[in-house]
Amino acid sequence: MNRLLLTWSDAGTLGPAPAHQGRRPEGDRGPVLRLLDQEESRYDAIVVLTIPAGDAPSRALVERARERAPRVELRVVDVDDPSDYAKLFRALGPLSAKLKRAFPPAAWATDVLLSAGTPQAQTLWVILVQAGLLPARMLQVIPAAFVPRPHPRAVREVRLDIEGFPEIRALREEVVRLRAEARTRDAVLVGESEPMRFLRARIARVAATDVPVLILGETGTGKELAARAIHEHSPRGRGPFIAENCGVFAEGVLASELFGHEAGAFTGAAGRRRGVFEQAHGGTLFLDEIGELSPRVQASLLRVLQDGTLRRVGGEATIELDVRVLAATHRDLAAMVERGEFREDLYYRLRGAVIEVPPLRARGGDIEILVHAFLDEVRARRKGRGLKVTREALRSLCSHPWPGNVRELRAEVLRWGVFCDQTVDVGDLAPEITAAAPPRPAGGADARGAGAEAGGEDVAPLAGAVASAERAAIGRALRVHRGNISRAARALAIDRNTLKRKMAAYGLRGDEAA
Repeated sequence: MNRLLLTWSDAGTLGPAPAHQGRRPEGDRGPVLRLLDQEESRYDAIVVLTIPAGDAPSRALVERARERAPRVELRVVDVDDPSDYAKLFRALGPLSAKLKRAFPPAAWATDVLLSAGTPQAQTLWVILVQAGLLPARMLQVIPAAFVPRPHPRAVREVRLDIEGFPEIRALREEVVRLRAEARTRDAVLVGESEPMRFLRARIARVAATDVPVLILGETGTGKELAARAIHEHSPRGRGPFIAENCGVFAEGVLASELFGHEAGAFTGAAGRRRGVFEQAHGGTLFLDEIGELSPRVQASLLRVLQDGTLRRVGGEATIELDVRVLAATHRDLAAMVERGEFREDLYYRLRGAVIEVPPLRARGGDIEILVHAFLDEVRARRKGRGLKVTREALRSLCSHPWPGNVRELRAEVLRWGVFCDQTVDVGDLAPEITAAAPPRPAGGADARGAGAEAGGEDVAPLAGAVASAERAAIGRALRVHRGNISRAARALAIDRNTLKRKMAAYGLRGDEAA
């Protein structure tokens, strides 16, 4: 296995040294080079981090490190104050994800040096490693002043399971929370946009409980993936996870699928069958498209949720259950309750907690991240033959509204693996994507820019036109209903929380919707 060293630079910065930083003793080469001096410190790659003010001084350190490793990189982290925990964490979180893609843990064993950088940077290494965001071994180089001669080892591994290590409750709770978020991200949820960070935080919170969860979101956003993440990081994670789509079965068949049946319960029932509730005993049952249930099945489901027991179709025996139910729908259940299409008591029984999976158009910054994740899948299918995407193609992808959400994007990327050889350009994209993108100006383009057609009329990108129309529709609904969000949401046939999120995105308020 290859070995990677990740460290902050110890070469200092331009300008006066911080007051807390003492002069390095004469002849002390610093912790980075002292680590590399050790016989066992042989690395295949070294990544040195610095802030902009330390760029120039760090280059000399990088040149010295190149004597010890075939591959040495200097990465400048855009942080002006390396003593600011919040700024450091916002920078190091995404950087850790990038490093895991560049140096996959399956092929690279990573060491993190705690002895270089500010105390705040060193503390964050501990949190990132312990949370699982950065799979690595932590090393400390003992300061030269404290190394007796002779000394068997000047480098020690830092482990937080050392007997007697002081436990700080706040740090322990933060590590637990970050570990849950990291596992959620690595398992299924890709993206660093604000809506995705909020979603992961909600999942990490509800996963620790046993309340039922209602997952809302458009088709293709990944509601089942969110459900799996909740299950995997809950106390039931070692139990079964059973998923059932309530919209694909007729009423009679669905009742049998959910609750099971006894032999002879109906024509064709040759033997006893356990339903998905029984199969999920001790674990989690995910009911997708819950809004498609018929009134009769809704009543049976409510009884099971209330009593924790069921009877198979055609059976008499009562069966005890221990199941957590997660339900999902792309429909507005609140509006269905108002119209009498969905039982109100079942609705409130299901929505112990509500999680909304954002549509891809609200996660514009994640499109490139998702593309690269799906390209890794393409590379695996093509046995290592990868694809590169041009910047023009990425711009077209970012301008597309993605009505099919992440499912549509994944299908598009997998299609490239069939029809593209090395590079993906605008001409390789599906027609509906290029139709949504603004045309690229030619060398003699009209002075009005790339949005002008030959006929002289400006054409706005489809994504912008859709957003403008959506904002206008929301504003009109709020005006008609005098700022009442619940009534406006019902009129627009969307969930109230969806409306509130869209209002925030468009800068609308109930009292000034115009």
